[in-house]
Amino acid sequence: EDYCHFEAIKERHEGRAYWEWEPLGLRRCLPTALAAQGEELAPAVDEFAVAQLLFQRQWDALRGYAAARGVRLFGDLPIFVARDSADVWSRPELFELDAAGEPRVVAGVPPDDFSEDGQLWGNPLYDWDVHARSGYAWWIARVARAYELTDYVRIDHFRGFAGYWEVPAQAATAREGRWVDGPRLPLFEAMKQELGDLPLIAEDLGEITDDVTELLEQTGFPGMKILQFGYYDDDAEHPFRPENYPEEAVVYTGTHDNQTSLGWYQGLDEATRARAHLREEDPVGDLIERAVSSRAGLAILPAQDLLRLGDEARTNCPGVAEGNWVWRVTEGQLDEQAFAQLKELNAAHGRQLFPAEDAGS
Repeated sequence: EDYCHFEAIKERHEGRAYWEWEPLGLRRCLPTALAAQGEELAPAVDEFAVAQLLFQRQWDALRGYAAARGVRLFGDLPIFVARDSADVWSRPELFELDAAGEPRVVAGVPPDDFSEDGQLWGNPLYDWDVHARSGYAWWIARVARAYELTDYVRIDHFRGFAGYWEVPAQAATAREGRWVDGPRLPLFEAMKQELGDLPLIAEDLGEITDDVTELLEQTGFPGMKILQFGYYDDDAEHPFRPENYPEEAVVYTGTHDNQTSLGWYQGLDEATRARAHLREEDPVGDLIERAVSSRAGLAILPAQDLLRLGDEARTNCPGVAEGNWVWRVTEGQLDEQAFAQLKELNAAHGRQLFPAEDAGS
């Protein structure tokens, strides 16, 4: 209902952000302001509600079609929400906002190999004390909804639940941020109490400190291993080398934030190529086989790698604002030979196309 009102009012304001709406009561999501314009807004609110209903029915049909063929859907849950969202508009008390409704601090990550200034994401940060006093009800509802839509969920930026990078809202770059403690185990204990054991997969990438490792162990969630990261030094014990994976891990040849594996290989220096020891005629095929043949409980292969595509098919380049998330696979690219090879690999290494009910099995 909040979303339907949010979109209806935004449409009436020609798509402007909610903090630019008039009158003030609409900006503040005051019940009196909504009631005063209820009759005028009702047709648009109903239209958005019907659109959600129709999409839900279509999604349920798709999910049922997939399930009948042994295919499960793997969803993704971003840790943060956009400032200009129904969430922040309707529940401002859950976020670190000042009396005027402006963010005091925003999300980001510190400088790293992807960006020398870090990444200034700009999302409003949660007021975790308020969430804790409610028993994390908003988060529990959010995760429950994710499992109404998909079978497995990757929880994004897991390290932010142990400690997150807080940046002053007026900062020019993420360099000006600092580490702040996250909600840690109590959040996930509350989820488990309400929802039971969930097949959550933790995106435990980035600057992983002892508190993140401890939280991952406490929750028991499978973590992620990225094959591309395993060959930049001579460390035989590197945690991203496939021979070192635990059974509960989830292995990716690369993620949406990486180059495609072909693009990655083409850009390697000779020393890294020698460490990776991949066949020149099909380096991506070797990476795929290492993922599928590893002990990791789940192996994820991006479509770009399965189809041997280069960086022209890259999904996302962190720290770069333009040109991301535009690549789409076409029906004509779905090469039967690639899928036949994958089926053979799965059979050869005892893998199903999707694992049994437990994500770490």
